[in-house]
Amino acid sequence: MDQPILVTGGTGALGRVVVDRLLGGGHEVRVMSRGAAPAEQPPGRGWATADLLTGAGVDAALRGVGVVVHCATSASGPKEIRAMRTLVDAARGAGCAHLVYVSIVGVDRVPLAYYRGKLAAEGILDGCGVPSTVLRATQFHDLLRVLFAMAARLPVMPVPDLPFQPVDAGEVAARLVELAAGEPAGRVPDMGGPEVRDAVELARAYLAATGRRRPVVPVRLPGRTFRAYRRGGHLAPDHAVGRRTFEQYLAEHPDPAGTSYRGR
Repeated sequence: MDQPILVTGGTGALGRVVVDRLLGGGHEVRVMSRGAAPAEQPPGRGWATADLLTGAGVDAALRGVGVVVHCATSASGPKEIRAMRTLVDAARGAGCAHLVYVSIVGVDRVPLAYYRGKLAAEGILDGCGVPSTVLRATQFHDLLRVLFAMAARLPVMPVPDLPFQPVDAGEVAARLVELAAGEPAGRVPDMGGPEVRDAVELARAYLAATGRRRPVVPVRLPGRTFRAYRRGGHLAPDHAVGRRTFEQYLAEHPDPAGTSYRGR
């Protein structure tokens, strides 16, 4: 590709891996972040300081860009929607040929406010005038590890009585790079981790990997949202295409103190 690929949220848990894989594939990359550019940039990587919520710097960030991989996210549904509208307006004005968006499996089945924002953001792409591709993925290994690290601070480790299908962020990044290099395809098949497993089992795997001992107590949470989770609304068992298991991920991330997660 002659034009650079812009990655929003290019310093986040997913975005930075997408950036690395694009660079490794010989693509010119422009990272968009609210922070200032680091003092040194690797060859092929540019930087754009911009804010999708205020719109500051966004038009300049997209100038000359051919493809956008939208990895930036917000824990607030309304902010997710506002950011998508800002990005779509700028991408349309810049004449971008392709916008790739990573969403979450179950945004149309689990009545979580954050998920509703992601679903609405997907809807903004429909008929917006910018050719697009949407990939929904299950929860990342990184997220579960952070949740378990927080719960393990207590003498007794509470975990939700729910199944999960964690997927490796690196594998999702590789799929996003593949999609960015191809033609716009609308919503593509979901991407799930290799196994659907109970949270208690995953929590015990975390404890074993970090050398901790805690009683693990399943907690059955009430409400419509958790009923939808228990029904598997956030799972994609028919699309278990990920290969890296939670244990394999933990073997390479042994630090039990990491309790921060910069989302997708």
